This record gives sequence, structure tokens and C-alpha cells, in this order.
Amino acid sequence: MNSPWNSDWLDPCLVTVLLLNFLLLGATRLKPVIYAIAAQGIVLGLMLPIVHPGYDQRAALLTAATVVLRGVFIPRLLFLAMRRADVRWQVDSLIGSIPSLLFGAAGTAVALNYADSLPLNTAHTNILVVPTALATVLTAFIILITRFKAINLVLGYMVLENGIFIFGLLLVEAMPFLVEIGVLLDLFVGVFLMGIVIHHVAREVESTGAESLPALRE
Repeated sequence: MNSPWNSDWLDPCLVTVLLLNFLLLGATRLKPVIYAIAAQGIVLGLMLPIVHPGYDQRAALLTAATVVLRGVFIPRLLFLAMRRADVRWQVDSLIGSIPSLLFGAAGTAVALNYADSLPLNTAHTNILVVPTALATVLTAFIILITRFKAINLVLGYMVLENGIFIFGLLLVEAMPFLVEIGVLLDLFVGVFLMGIVIHHVAREVESTGAESLPALRE
């Protein structure tokens, strides 16, 4: 069965997300990481008109909200929080950028090979939605597990939410707009609160490492 979506436009967007995943894993500075996440958010917003049937004014509003929140507002909020907390812009990884890229490449290969084995609608098995979603979620896990700055808890969460958002494209016909907007608001609140946490950690224990969080119990 052929996909009901326009693969001529959807596939390049999904490939872009995959390439940005590798940029997230290979970057040695936090600025490119944030810019890559912002670019992913913009691409995800632009994918909504492709996969949503009967595109109308409400869908256009959701697309604009997704692009603005994920691609502009939240990255600016992260930069502001990092400047106020005086966070070092160097990416500190437990395994380094090259091993991270290798793990990401292996995860992407597994996702591409085994996505078809999932019990999903056959209309969606000939496109990259499921492999891209799985690869993005695995990228988020690599970031969360191997990078120990508190800012990476925010960045990893955002990448994880991007992967879940791509999975949601499979259910776009049944997913109410209110639920999708609620996900965006949850993401905004989570980033805002984590920005406060980063600032509080830097002020109280003079460190932005996640290993310093237990010191806040006092």
C-alpha cells in the first residue's frame, strides 16, 4: 500500500532530522547543539502541512506555533539561561564525540533495518517516519547518558520530545489539536523550569554539572 503522504517533501525533511542528529552527537560546543535542535524544531513544524489532511487555519496556526516555539523562542530561552548561569560552552562528554557518532550511526542503522518489523499500519512502512523517530529517541538517550552538564538534561529532553513528536505523525489524523498544543506547552514549561534549575545549581554549588544536583537537598 502506498503512503498517503507526499514522500517527495516528507523524506527530505526526515533525512534532515537524521543529519541533525549526527550534528548533535558530533558537536564539541553547545551553541551548534542548540542551533541543531532549533533547526529540528523548524523542520518538524514544516512537516505538519505535509502529513495533515485537510490543512486549514487551525493547522496553519499549529505549524506557526511549532516553528516559533521550537525554532526561535525556546532556543533563545536556553541561550539566556546559559548566559545568566555562566555555563561553559564546551561539550563535556564521557565518551567523546567520535564514539558518540559511532553509537548514533549504529542506532540509526538498527532503526532503519528493524522499523519495518514493528506492527504498524502498512501505509506507513515505506517511509522514514518510524526509523527517524527511533533514531532521534536513541540520540536523546545518548545525550542524556553520556553528557553530565545540567544543560544537557534540557537538550536531551528536547531531542527526546522531537522523536516522540515524529512518532505522533503516525497518529496525526486521530490526535486532537488540543493535545498537540499541550505537548508544546509542556515542552516550554520543562525548558523554563530546567533553566531555573541550571541557574540555581550555578549559584548554590558553583557548578553546572548534573553530579552537583544532590547538593541542593540541603
